Amino acid sequence: MSWSEARSPSPLLFRRHSSGDPKNFASVSSSLLPAFGTVVDENHLQRKKYVIAPYDYRYRWWQTFLVVLVVYSAWASPFELAFRKAASGSLMIVDLVVDAFFAADIVLTFFVAYLDNSTYLLVADHDKIATRYVTRIWFTMDVASTLPFQFIYRILTGKMQTGDVFGFLNLLRLWRLRRVSELFKRLEKDIRFSYFMTRLSKLICVTLFAVHSAGCFYYWLAIHHHNSENTWIGSQVHDFKHRSIWLGYTYSIYWSIVTLTTVGYGDLHAVNTGEKLFNMIYMLFNISLTAYIIGNMTNLIVHSAVRTFFMRDAINKILRYASKNRLPEGLKEQMLAHMQLKFKTAELQQDEVLEDLPKAIRSSISQHLFRETVKNAYLFQGVSDDLIAQLVSEMKAEYFPPKVEIILQNEIPTDFYVLVSGAVDVLVFKNGSEQILSKLGSADMAGEIGVMFNIPQPFTVRTKRLSQVVRISHNHLKQVLQADHDDGKKIISNYIGYLKSLKHDMLEELPFLTELLSDMNIQLTALNEEPQNPEASNSQQDADVTGVPGIPEPSSLSLSIMPIRVIIHGHHPDTNTMEGDTVGKLIHLPASIEDLFKLAEKKFGKRGSTILMADGSQVEEIDALRENDQLYIF
Repeated sequence: MSWSEARSPSPLLFRRHSSGDPKNFASVSSSLLPAFGTVVDENHLQRKKYVIAPYDYRYRWWQTFLVVLVVYSAWASPFELAFRKAASGSLMIVDLVVDAFFAADIVLTFFVAYLDNSTYLLVADHDKIATRYVTRIWFTMDVASTLPFQFIYRILTGKMQTGDVFGFLNLLRLWRLRRVSELFKRLEKDIRFSYFMTRLSKLICVTLFAVHSAGCFYYWLAIHHHNSENTWIGSQVHDFKHRSIWLGYTYSIYWSIVTLTTVGYGDLHAVNTGEKLFNMIYMLFNISLTAYIIGNMTNLIVHSAVRTFFMRDAINKILRYASKNRLPEGLKEQMLAHMQLKFKTAELQQDEVLEDLPKAIRSSISQHLFRETVKNAYLFQGVSDDLIAQLVSEMKAEYFPPKVEIILQNEIPTDFYVLVSGAVDVLVFKNGSEQILSKLGSADMAGEIGVMFNIPQPFTVRTKRLSQVVRISHNHLKQVLQADHDDGKKIISNYIGYLKSLKHDMLEELPFLTELLSDMNIQLTALNEEPQNPEASNSQQDADVTGVPGIPEPSSLSLSIMPIRVIIHGHHPDTNTMEGDTVGKLIHLPASIEDLFKLAEKKFGKRGSTILMADGSQVEEIDALRENDQLYIF
């Protein structure tokens, strides 16, 4: 069964067809349960014609209609116990009509499929449905709460009995209140309804029912006392037994509300022993009810204000920290703006929700949000979709308020950024003043120059307005490129093209760029001219490529964006300088020691035979070298 089938409303009654699919019996509410299948016996389907889907919208409406009748039963049952005249009057007709609807629901229940708790599948077998319903207490209580005992007694005896026994039997109708509880449970889970208003309505209903029931029972105690004048209501209303029903009901509800709210106007006190015992029990119950109501209301109110409390607490901590350390006003404002933005964007990021989702779903969300942005960035134009998917799968959005530095000049390069939305300025500090070099917008990249060259970030990147960015780690990019040679060449090509298009102002801040671009052009040419059939032209390949200083052999070409960078010197480490070598040379580490000697010969004009580290240790294997190592070749 497809997801769309499970979400679509199914007919109230499913009629069996010879070519029908048993799974058509399943229709599960999308607001409560996922799409479940059904367990259906084909032999039973040939005999049984009708089954009701428990989550069908029309059956739901029927259940909601019964809840309205439950509200009447919850009011009438205690009322008829206290006021016997009402029970034998016009309310009897209404009770019979209400009981008829619940009797119809009992019959209807024998046709309603149920959800198996072990398999979470709908069971549509009539025998299993009937067995399950009859063998549980639900059936017994449903029947007992539906039988009109007083009307049956009148038919059998011909007499109208108004004794208390039928009043207490009518209290069995309160069993129907479980339907109200189930309704509130569904509404609390349904996102279309306010959870706060649903819980508030439930608390109001519980309070009203408690007030009504206590008032009715208090009146019942009064009319059954041997001396009606020796009761609280009797002391307030003379001959109250023969007065209006609604007058007695008003007084009893007045007593119940004042006692429940513990107001105490001074006119309420128990007169006889029975009332005293009932008052004690009722007030003990009120303690629990009041605690329940206050606890729920406090939880609802605090839940809505907890984020505001945490935000204010975090801001106060920032202010105290800035004051103790005497931070500049501008830096303090940036800290406050970033903290406020963090709370404002928490609803957009929903980190707590995403952490609970499977990795596949989180990856799909990232693909939907950031795939096009990353694909449009200049560095990744023309690369394969698989590479984009691997880069985007773990991305998370970050938000920066206006006038906040995302990257600081001269900080250590680890990640670079792709702008999803907003705008930033690329600027440099020279002679104590700021100079804006360029402006970046959506799908532009920032910080990649420092990361690619593995040098301190040459520029500061500051937001102009609220900006959303995603970051890409240099190490992560290297890892995903290891298995794709063509994408590595394409990214290098895109990067070289971007560097060549830089403005003069930016090039002035990168004096080493000309030499590096020359080396990168040589490497890119070697990569593009690599033969398609390596088995047929290994000798020619070695002659063409290994003869170029600084280029690794094709068999061991790194698929990272840039090779490892080291600094070479043409003298012994114990010698401060040497003729023709006043500073070190930043180079891309070749694939072999021999190529390193060739490259050093090209840089310093003489052939070396020994490679030493700064600590005097001799280098024998090229793989032992790391980024930014100082090498002395002489």
